Amino acid sequence: MTIETQLKPNTLGNWAALGIQKYLNKVLSHEAAVLKDEDPEELHQMRVGMRRLRSAATGFAPVLNLPKAAGDRPIGKIARRLGELRDLDVLLEALNTHYYPQLPEPEKKALDVVLLQLVKRRHKAFKLVRSTLEGKKYQQMKQQLQQWIDFPQYTAIEKLPVEEVLPDLLLPQVSKLFLHPGWLFGVEHLSDETEAVENNSDGNQPTQTLSKKKVEKLLTAHGEVLHSLRKQTKRVRYLMNLFTDFYGPTYDAYLQDMKDIQECLGDIQDSMVLEAVLVDILGDDIKKNLPKLANHLARSRYQAWCRWAQFQRRYLNLVIRKGFHSALLHPEVESS
Repeated sequence: MTIETQLKPNTLGNWAALGIQKYLNKVLSHEAAVLKDEDPEELHQMRVGMRRLRSAATGFAPVLNLPKAAGDRPIGKIARRLGELRDLDVLLEALNTHYYPQLPEPEKKALDVVLLQLVKRRHKAFKLVRSTLEGKKYQQMKQQLQQWIDFPQYTAIEKLPVEEVLPDLLLPQVSKLFLHPGWLFGVEHLSDETEAVENNSDGNQPTQTLSKKKVEKLLTAHGEVLHSLRKQTKRVRYLMNLFTDFYGPTYDAYLQDMKDIQECLGDIQDSMVLEAVLVDILGDDIKKNLPKLANHLARSRYQAWCRWAQFQRRYLNLVIRKGFHSALLHPEVESS
């Protein structure tokens, strides 16, 4: 018996179970291919499935009684193991595809050393992924989730109409997003209260033009705050993805913003991680020994920063934030 036949689809409990079932199926559909290790895209899709499964478990936590081995933390640990391997795939693809062909021969020779080391690291990371997927904890998670899907257990609020409680599920994560200090990264405080009101801001405004040098300095000193903001944006995006059937185009537009912000901040983070890996392996000042590659990395970071700055200005605007909240408070489309 499937979840769809057990409850009316518009109840909170059933919608939660549908989410768990959907993302578990996505994870399992890529598992065999990941173990074969022939296509990096399979690993990427399985990792996405794990992340969305975790978002469903977290977002629907008020209504779900999940078994301990299939809770948020066990799912998160498995997702991180997949993520370690995926991150190496991203680094290798970036170096091989985007940077290596553009470098002069001396820098290519240095990069050959890095590529060889990354391949060795990837081999070790894949062994860990394989042992994880064949291990006891992952097998327990799968088994207990599948058993739960056959006989779901809920809290007392399971029969509430999902449309009535959507804002209560969505707004806590969105509030965490808007309260994140990453929005004030590189921002100067406005001393003129009148100017702040005219800009529909809360008294803070991004500096309109930051030089590449200034951006590099900020990222070196405080880049972790943007990485943290990216993770919260991702949580909001995956949670919102669960409820697109209940909303209209305004909601979809904000959801697209979450995806775009995540990608901008991801490009910044990927570039910073890549540079850190180069320094770790080569033990050199890459600006001195790999000048062209260092310039490419700095330029890609700055381009990503400029894209991000547009969203930063947008979401420091009080009207935009209120519009986002309003969109969540008023579902526009009833689920069939």
